[in-house]
Amino acid sequence: MEKKVEKRAQWRNKREYVLAVAGNVVGLGNVWRFPYLCYKNGGGVFLLPYCVFAVLCGAPLFLLETAVGQFTQEATVTCWRKICPLAQGIGYSIIVIQLFSTVYMIILAWSLFYLIYSFRAQLPWASCDNDWNTDRCVELSSLNWTAGHNGNLTANWTSETLTSSSASEFWERRVLSMSGGIEEVGVVKWELVLCLLACWAACYFSIWKGVHSTGKVVYFTAVFPYVMLAILLVRGLTLPGAWQGVVFYLYPDPSRLADLQVWMEAGSQIFFSYGVAAGSLSTLGSYNNYNNNCYMDSLWLCVLNSGTSLVAGFAVFSTLGFMAHNQGVPIDMVVDSGPGLAFIAFPQAVAMMPMPQLWAVSFFIMLILLGLDTLFVGLETIISSVSDMFPAQMRRPWRRELFLLLFCLVSFILQISLSTEGGIYVFQLLDYYACNGACLLSVALAECLAIGWAFGADRFSDCVEDMTGQRPSPVFRLCWRYLTPLVCLVFFISFFLDYQPLTSNQGHAFPDWAYHLGWTMAFTSILLVPLWGVYKLCLTKGTLRQRLSVLCHPVGDAASDVQQQGRPAILSAGVDPLWTLEKTRGWCRRPTWVNVDISLFASLLSNTGTLFGLGLGLHSPRHTETKRRPRGDQEPPVHTGALSYLLSTVPLATVAILPYSWLELWAAEAGSHSEYTLLWGCCGDKLGHALLCGVKLGHAMLCRVKLGHGTCSAL
Repeated sequence: MEKKVEKRAQWRNKREYVLAVAGNVVGLGNVWRFPYLCYKNGGGVFLLPYCVFAVLCGAPLFLLETAVGQFTQEATVTCWRKICPLAQGIGYSIIVIQLFSTVYMIILAWSLFYLIYSFRAQLPWASCDNDWNTDRCVELSSLNWTAGHNGNLTANWTSETLTSSSASEFWERRVLSMSGGIEEVGVVKWELVLCLLACWAACYFSIWKGVHSTGKVVYFTAVFPYVMLAILLVRGLTLPGAWQGVVFYLYPDPSRLADLQVWMEAGSQIFFSYGVAAGSLSTLGSYNNYNNNCYMDSLWLCVLNSGTSLVAGFAVFSTLGFMAHNQGVPIDMVVDSGPGLAFIAFPQAVAMMPMPQLWAVSFFIMLILLGLDTLFVGLETIISSVSDMFPAQMRRPWRRELFLLLFCLVSFILQISLSTEGGIYVFQLLDYYACNGACLLSVALAECLAIGWAFGADRFSDCVEDMTGQRPSPVFRLCWRYLTPLVCLVFFISFFLDYQPLTSNQGHAFPDWAYHLGWTMAFTSILLVPLWGVYKLCLTKGTLRQRLSVLCHPVGDAASDVQQQGRPAILSAGVDPLWTLEKTRGWCRRPTWVNVDISLFASLLSNTGTLFGLGLGLHSPRHTETKRRPRGDQEPPVHTGALSYLLSTVPLATVAILPYSWLELWAAEAGSHSEYTLLWGCCGDKLGHALLCGVKLGHAMLCRVKLGHGTCSAL
């Protein structure tokens, strides 16, 4: 007897969802990347470009991905199939990025290795009397050494040929046992292999039952890092020299705002720390109830993420200030970012504190939990996507658990190479190319085009309003259409213009085959979106315009799925979403925008360079009456007005994007006072055909556009 297919699970309550998202977006980058970027790029003034990009890119993309998952109730791949079949390649690109991102599991293995050694009576990175130390090793935690060499300390610290700290030798010679380059693989470090296996086991059991097990795990993995961060913050601020570290962290340098690189790094930090373009937000949102207020959730979670980054900076720099004060050196001599901060600078500072074992254990537990949340949510993104693509096969008893077990075992075996003496070079190659900013930017750009133009920003706002009861601010629609994709495009181009080949920590270049392999991995995810679009265009019948019209429409089965769950069928082909959105409480009294984004989207893709006709009509509530839409197949109400009779006769040959965006923003803010109706080339992308919608006085006022049909009809 065939077993029944299980239903798709949902979060038990909202707390589980909020904790899961918070644990995902608040990760290692908040601790070891943001504080370093802040001090490096002007201190407190860095917060200005950071906040600008948080508003222009972070929050709009965060809401976009969360709402897409919640609205479709599908994970990364199938959610884009339902919203815009042409953009389904976004899902596949995200899956590739997530597959490469599992490489960060080795960071948890390193942290676990440090955690185990933190229980020793003497921290091994605090002394130079170990087997792995060299003659150049110095114990910078020794007060006697600092006092005796105060005059030459800076020279000794900066000259790698003279000395090396005990912490750096523990990291390079004991933990990594670094070889001479990526060509020298070396032997496997079996201690690291066991730590890696333990981390994969923890990820497996965190999500093996789906959101039911994840919802329980996040109560610990998402909350406990904040407890540890608070403890480290209080301890750091009470240390001598902490104030100097805080001042160094936030002391403003306004002149740095003129440096373009500062703005670029602020934008890149937003993309990394907010977790956008990684598919995890859509996946976690897909397990929400349909009417969950994802709008407010997204805004508060963005604030939480940025606030955590700021507070983590205080904890890190107060401790580094103590370290610099204790050694009698400038703070910039001890500051580092990334693994250098987590595994060299901070352990060295901890070794100087009273009860160093306690603070070392607290720090590395925090690192493990911060990374664990992000990694098992990324793993859930892959598994949920496969389950939604093949529900008949995967949603059966023990199918998910077995598939997840197989995936974890294969990934663990492949990552044994990262535990070799040359594994750090493999990690750097994957981190620099396969999971770089260009991959995320290409996905973010495609998401904005799919929602802002193909699906329609106004239509998507209707979806959010239908789910939450709150309509997103007009600023979000402006960002989805113009500002966010423009920023993504500029950053994407700048990434290639400012490209520097990867080098090792010692400054050695990688071999040519490594660079070729790195770019191959990078373009694997970047090219998936356009290649999938071309593939779908080739399979679809009709002219190019007809194919684009079909592929940029939501698929028909999305409407039936919505109806079966008792929600308005706004994706149904029989309902015209351009006029109004049917709600459970009745028809909207406020007329919506007639915005044919598909015509502009098609012209942008084909790059024909033709002009668009624009019929501009003003609908004034004082001259019109908005009626409820009749039931059945009757036509929607007609809105007339004296000004629309005149203004609809004025065709505009071309409309610049920026004036149009501000016009749209102004009209949306006007609310009930006035609205503009924009008819984008509805009868074709030729100027002569477009003018048919607006050249005749009586016809222009009675003409409406049906999405995808490209026809005008008089009522």
